[in-house]
Amino acid sequence: MKRRSGREQTSKSKRRKRTEGRTAPSRRPQRSNAARERSLKALWAMRQGDTLSKAARDNGVSIRTVKRYVGSALVQDRPGGRIRATKSDRLVRYLQIPGPDGPRDITVRGSRTASQFAKYKAAINRLLGGDHHAMDKWHGKKIQNIELITDPRVLIDQARKEILPQPLYRQFSGGAA
Repeated sequence: MKRRSGREQTSKSKRRKRTEGRTAPSRRPQRSNAARERSLKALWAMRQGDTLSKAARDNGVSIRTVKRYVGSALVQDRPGGRIRATKSDRLVRYLQIPGPDGPRDITVRGSRTASQFAKYKAAINRLLGGDHHAMDKWHGKKIQNIELITDPRVLIDQARKEILPQPLYRQFSGGAA
């Protein structure tokens, strides 16, 4: 029986590690999806000024899990130094936005794009709260080649039928966030 050298074993384990967490969300266990969402929330908290340990603790996730799911968005200037979040990232996020016939599931890459969709969703919430001019700046706009629904009648009708997506992030567990 031929033994592998330490180098071959290391490269094989690194290859396996690199591909972890890249499976489609529907194929990932519900616990993994929930842990990934909590890790993204911890990353957001770090961008608001929290330390890695505080952000992880507040979001009910371990530091190790945060590093597993959003490690590419964390930097450390020197060994032993503080770990901080980058200003933006290219992580995949699974969102729900209003479509012509109800909620539409989309996949976006990057925190900046996700922030644009969050601002759009906030404008929809202002519209539903009574601000009739909330959608004015979104008319005719696209984000990642996705035409945004801006017609107040369509959005209010979807809200009345309770088919307007409430949370921005898609829920895989079937429960509320």
